[in-house]
Amino acid sequence: MTPEDVETFERCISVGGVAIFPADTVYGLATEPQSREGMDRLYRLKGRPPDTPAAVMFFQLGAALAALPEMGERTRAAVERLLPGALTLVLPNPAHRYSLACGPSPERLGLRVPQLEGELAPLATVGWPVLQSSANRSGESDARRVADIDERVRAGVDLVLDGGELPGTPSTVIDLTAYELDGTWRLLREGAVPHAEIDARLAGRSRS
Repeated sequence: MTPEDVETFERCISVGGVAIFPADTVYGLATEPQSREGMDRLYRLKGRPPDTPAAVMFFQLGAALAALPEMGERTRAAVERLLPGALTLVLPNPAHRYSLACGPSPERLGLRVPQLEGELAPLATVGWPVLQSSANRSGESDARRVADIDERVRAGVDLVLDGGELPGTPSTVIDLTAYELDGTWRLLREGAVPHAEIDARLAGRSRS
């Protein structure tokens, strides 16, 4: 991954294009989060129902926090403990931001901030968010290599960024919509970050 690759990715997203890109977990599909056309293309490539929520990925934690100023103090502290990392956080979204990613529940928003290190570190300089989903056809396995991505998906995008072989386990998804009220959270999907590690991070203990 080079700075030139990152610039090409940013240009693609800025005009509502759809890109395949490497994250800290599996390969993803990305588009501009305010582009209905880009989102429709992304969903068609996946064969995904149009009312299924996606997530918004920021590449810098500070940018994510700045974009969601309504976030409560307790929830914000939890986000800062959990991210960046291989987690998708479902958060309260009282301002209905990034509504295209929210499906039928605009009061809830999925947030990702990946931990981009090593060969993928240049992607951490991307300055704006993307609407993203895994780069597999719905119901099929997640892709850890570009070659694992369905040929129809690869042929239908505007850009493919190859970051080599990835860990291959998707993000853990947790629901923090009640966290501000009572400090509770729910596991929605098991993934790369185990339950015990989430508990440890929320308790302020160091990451494993």
